[in-house]
Amino acid sequence: MYRVLCRSVGAVQWRASPPVLSRVQPAICITATRSLASQPVSTEGKSIIITGCDTGFGYSLAEHLHAQGFKIFAGCLLKDKGGEGSKKLEEMKSDRMVVIQLDVCKDEEVAKAVEFVKDNLTDSEKGLWGLINNAGISTFGEVEFTTLDTYKQVAEVNLWGTIRVTKGFLPYIRRAKGRVVNIASMLGRIANPARSPYCVTKFGVEAFSDCLRYEMHRWGVKVSIVEPGNFIAATSIYSPERVKMITEKMWKDLPDIVRKDYGKEYFDEQVAKMQSYLVGGSTDTSEVINDVTHALTSASPYTRYNPMDYYWWLRLQIMTHFPAAISDRIYIH
Repeated sequence: MYRVLCRSVGAVQWRASPPVLSRVQPAICITATRSLASQPVSTEGKSIIITGCDTGFGYSLAEHLHAQGFKIFAGCLLKDKGGEGSKKLEEMKSDRMVVIQLDVCKDEEVAKAVEFVKDNLTDSEKGLWGLINNAGISTFGEVEFTTLDTYKQVAEVNLWGTIRVTKGFLPYIRRAKGRVVNIASMLGRIANPARSPYCVTKFGVEAFSDCLRYEMHRWGVKVSIVEPGNFIAATSIYSPERVKMITEKMWKDLPDIVRKDYGKEYFDEQVAKMQSYLVGGSTDTSEVINDVTHALTSASPYTRYNPMDYYWWLRLQIMTHFPAAISDRIYIH
């Protein structure tokens, strides 16, 4: 991996990436190995809590970080219901892999998890080294197609769940001078049509993380944000059955005036676009896993990590650094 300093059109960017920016002209790029971020910290005796370990990034992170030597508290939504992910983690039969029931939307479950982790730390006075807020859900639909309840449901997991869990574990992270790693999204930095419920929550996670980073600086706690690109195919966050269920209910619940003005043909076109995304994006989660590992183990973790393909990284730079009139001209059509 490389760290790239690229100056283009008066903007300075830091990014974890191979030196592909030489394709962009005019640009001046200086590369240096990631070792400049100093040697990794020891994992011995350190504990980490991860939310959303039933599937996807969370499950992979639990396995990978356990292999790195951390003691893992794997929070699973479906542990009490015999979820497959929690069963597989428990089958490891390791005293460094502890699976706990954790619904990030429920105050009582979060409080119970905090007490359990505190009581089972290697040394509670030394605190908890890491918290990875990974649990999340997604949906789609244009603003007029999306109910207010849907906005609230997505926010309850992605935003309020992140805040709820962080507040619960933060005192023990402070004791360890540890790490908070929040899984946001490229859609926490750039807006996208038909994804406003998700964008709203991930923009909120970004703001929360930035505020927390400022506040935790005096305590020696590092706060990092990981902004994955399109990993739908890798995480199975959507299935054809789920898309079908969402769209059927969405059309059924639309007010008559919205149905009339947009029409079924337009609605079906948007559904077809969403279905095309199901097989899109990267199927390899290793870049995300490696970035989270770096955030937990580097003596100098980055503020933001951008595990995404080149197209989305470039689009992110354009939409966040150029005037909106330029990015609108390029991307609104």
